[in-house]
Amino acid sequence: MPRKISTFLLPALCGALFLALWYGLHAWLSEDLRFLLPTPGAVLDALGENRDVLLHAAYNTTLGALLGFGAAIVISFLLSLALALSPLVRVSLYPYLMILQMTPVIVFAPILILWVGPGLKSVGVITFLICFFPLVVNTTQGLVSTDRNLVELFALWRTSRLQQLLRLRVPAALPYFFTGLRISATLAPIAALVGDYTAGSSAGDGGGLGFQALIYSSQAQYPALFATALVTCVLGFVFVAIVVSLSWLALHRWHDSYERSDR
Repeated sequence: MPRKISTFLLPALCGALFLALWYGLHAWLSEDLRFLLPTPGAVLDALGENRDVLLHAAYNTTLGALLGFGAAIVISFLLSLALALSPLVRVSLYPYLMILQMTPVIVFAPILILWVGPGLKSVGVITFLICFFPLVVNTTQGLVSTDRNLVELFALWRTSRLQQLLRLRVPAALPYFFTGLRISATLAPIAALVGDYTAGSSAGDGGGLGFQALIYSSQAQYPALFATALVTCVLGFVFVAIVVSLSWLALHRWHDSYERSDR
C-alpha cells in the first residue's frame, strides 16, 4: 500500500472501528444504563442544540487558557535565561521549582479565589501554574546542553556572552523549547477546564466549559456533557496544531528530526 494512501486510510479505518465499538457498546448496555453512554449521533444533536452556549463557554475557556499559556511562555523563557546563564541562580532556585512542580495545583484554587477572586483571573493563574513547569524545565535544559565544541569556538572568537546567548544557545535550545511548548499546549485547555471546575464563575456570563460541564452533569444532560467534552478535545487539538506548525516553521530547515522525515 502506498505510504500516502495508508497515512489517510489507516486513521480513517481506526476511527470507523472506534465508532462501531461505541455503537456496539451502547446497544449492549441495558435500557436503564444506556444514558451513561450516549451514541455519537445523540452527542452531535446535543452539540447542535447547545451550540451557542458551548461556543460562548469555549470562548471563555480559550481566553483563560491563552492568558495563562502566554504568561507561562514569557516568564518561563526569561527565568530559563537566568537559570542557564548563572549557575548560582540555577543551584539556588531549581530545587524549589521541582518541589512546586510536584505540588498538586488544585490545592492553590481556594487560595487563588481569596487573592484574586473567582473567574478569569483565577483560571488564568491555574493555567499558568500547570503550563509553566514543562516550559522552564525543557528550555533550561536546552540552554545548558549546547554543544561544548561550539561554545569553545565562540569563546575562541571572543564573542560576548550576549552574542553567545542569542546566536548559539537560544537557537540550539529551540527544539527543547518547542518540546516544552507542545506539552504545555496540551495541558493549557485541560488546565483552564480544571480552573473552571475549581475557581470558575458564571458572573458576567463568564462561565467556561468546565463550569458548563458541571451544569450539564447536575441536570443529567449527558449527551450535552459529552458534547462539552468534544468541544474541549477540539480546543486542545487547535492549541497543539498551532504549536506544531510553529515548531515546523522554526526547525524544519535545519533540525535533524524534520530533515529525516522529509527524505
